[in-house]
Amino acid sequence: MSALTVGHDPEQSWDELVRFWEEMEWPEGSRVEIIEGIITVSPAPAPRHNVIAELIQRRLYSVIPDDWGIYQTLSIAVPSRLGMLMPDLVVAPRQECAESDSHVPAALAELVVEVTSKSNARHDRISKHAAYATAHIPLYLLVDRWAPDGPAATLYGEPKGDVYRPLATAKFGEPVKLPAPFDVVIDTSEFPAD
Repeated sequence: MSALTVGHDPEQSWDELVRFWEEMEWPEGSRVEIIEGIITVSPAPAPRHNVIAELIQRRLYSVIPDDWGIYQTLSIAVPSRLGMLMPDLVVAPRQECAESDSHVPAALAELVVEVTSKSNARHDRISKHAAYATAHIPLYLLVDRWAPDGPAATLYGEPKGDVYRPLATAKFGEPVKLPAPFDVVIDTSEFPAD
């Protein structure tokens, strides 16, 4: 199933767009994001998608500080890119997340993880990639199940403007190492293949 997009009035301010996103009743279980100013409603991820996110989350819990959390449904705001994004995983300080009612600034994240779905892989590769870099999130792990050359995980870092530098790429079956402050190896051979 593919995503549904809801256009917006270009005259609408960021605050009005966020208010609409917050106040609208969206379908239960769906992922609702604002991507480049367009509200996108996606169905819940497939089981294999969730298994990959869970395996990464399990590894991260063994290395993060006690005052950080790993969130699967946390909305992070990048107003300069007209983005309200919900990565598959966000690693961020718990206290700052606990103080918010609906979303947190993306700059609070230490790491974001996206696992592509067939219908919206482009968003993860291009739009969200640029938004996360713009927000200066130190690390972005893209697990691209639908990459043209076969499933792969790419770790991005050193954001500058709206661009990241690729730090490592691993085909499924190869390990990918996350640097400090994580210093952990993600074993992609555990990821289910499609």
